[in-house]
Amino acid sequence: MSEILARIGGRLFRARVGDVAARALVAEFGRHPGPKHGLVLWASPESPVLSAAIDALTPGDTLTVVAGAAGADLRAHVTALGGWVEQRVRVVSTLAESTESTVLAGSDQADAVILADLVTGDADEVRSELDGLAKHLNPGGVVSAAVVVGPFLAGGAGEELDRQATLYGVGSDLVLRNVPPVRVHNLRYSQADTALAERMAPRERTSSVKITSDARIDSSGLVAAAICLGAAALTRRARRGSRLWLLPALAAAPVAAFFRDPERDTPADPSAIVAASDGRVLAVERVRDDRLGGEEFLRIAVFLSVLDVHVNRSPVAGRVIDHFVIDGGYAAAMKPEAEHNVAGYTVLETTHGTVAIAQRAGLIARRIVHRAPVGALLAKGERFGLIRFGSRTDVYLPGGAVTAMVAPGDQVAAGETVIAHWV
Repeated sequence: MSEILARIGGRLFRARVGDVAARALVAEFGRHPGPKHGLVLWASPESPVLSAAIDALTPGDTLTVVAGAAGADLRAHVTALGGWVEQRVRVVSTLAESTESTVLAGSDQADAVILADLVTGDADEVRSELDGLAKHLNPGGVVSAAVVVGPFLAGGAGEELDRQATLYGVGSDLVLRNVPPVRVHNLRYSQADTALAERMAPRERTSSVKITSDARIDSSGLVAAAICLGAAALTRRARRGSRLWLLPALAAAPVAAFFRDPERDTPADPSAIVAASDGRVLAVERVRDDRLGGEEFLRIAVFLSVLDVHVNRSPVAGRVIDHFVIDGGYAAAMKPEAEHNVAGYTVLETTHGTVAIAQRAGLIARRIVHRAPVGALLAKGERFGLIRFGSRTDVYLPGGAVTAMVAPGDQVAAGETVIAHWV
C-alpha cells in the first residue's frame, strides 16, 4: 500500500530533481580534488544533475554517463558541448556496458556514483540496487542519491535510504527548494583516506539560503522564523483587535539573523589551525580527558554570546572517527563549571594526530546540532554543526604537536582566525 501511495504522490507532485537538488547530489563529487572519475546513472540531456556533474569536472577528471534509451540523444548533446567536454565524458546505454572496457580514467571504478533521478521502489529493490552500485566504487567512494521527503511520498525507498544513511551515511542535505522537497544522502561503504581531507574543498550546504554574495541563513533559521510568523498569524486570528501578534512577528527577523552563516576565507597555510566558532577565548590550557584516551591535549575554549555567529566549523582537515554526547548541566557557558555541561564531542583523525571539538550547551543554549557522521571527511573550515543560543566550543589539539596563537580575551572568527599552528 505504501508503494502505491508513493507512486500516486509522485505523479501528483510531479517529483523531479531541480537545480538546487542537483548541486547537492554532485557536491561530494565536486569537492574531490581529483583526478577523479564519476558515474552518473539514468541522466537525460536535460538533466540538471548531468549539467552540475559536467560543471564539476577539472582537467584531470572523467565522467561516465549511463543513459539507457536516451543514449543517442545524450551523445549528441555531449558532442554539442565541445571538444573539452567530449574528451572527458563517455556515454553508455547500460551499467554493464560501463564496465566492459576500460573507461577514460583508466579504471572501471568511480570515486562517486550519482543517481540523476529520484530513488523509488520498495525497500528490497533499493537495497539490491545500492549493493550493486557499491561494487563500482573506489575505496572511500561515495554514492549520492535523493529521495522525496515524507513517508507518504517516499514509501519503502525512503525507509531503506534512511537505514543505509544510519549505517553508511557521511552527510545529508534537506533541499526544500525542490518540487516536492527531497533529502540527498551521501553513502560511503568503505573507509576514505584521511589525507584526502587535506586536499578537499569544504562542502556547501545547499539547504542554507543565500542572502548576499557573502552571507547565508542556515536552514534552522528559516524554520525558526517560520514558526514565529506562524505564531503571529494564529495569535492575530485568535485575538482580533489585539496587537500581541506583533511580538512573534517582530521576533522573526532577529531569530533568523541569529542563524546567519557568513562566508569565511580559510587560510591556505597547511600548518594553520582555525577557530571552530566565533567568540571570545576563555582559556588556553593543557589538559587530559579520559573520554579522549587520557593523552595530553592543548585545549582552546571559546565562549559564544547570543550576538555571535553560532555555526561551527572544523578547525582542521580530517576524518570523523567518533561522535558522542555526554550528559551534564546547563551552567553559564563563560563559567569554569560549564566544562561539565551537556556536550557533543566530534573526534577527528588527522595526519598529525587526534583532534576533538566539544560543542557545549550553556545556560540558554539547549540544542546542539551535529551534521558530520562518523566516516565523513571534513575540510579545514568546513561547516559541521551549530549550537542554538549562547554556548561554548572547546578545541582539543595534540599537546606536543601544536603552538597556540591566541590568548584568553582574544576575539576569534570560525574558519578564519588562526588559533594554533602545527609544529
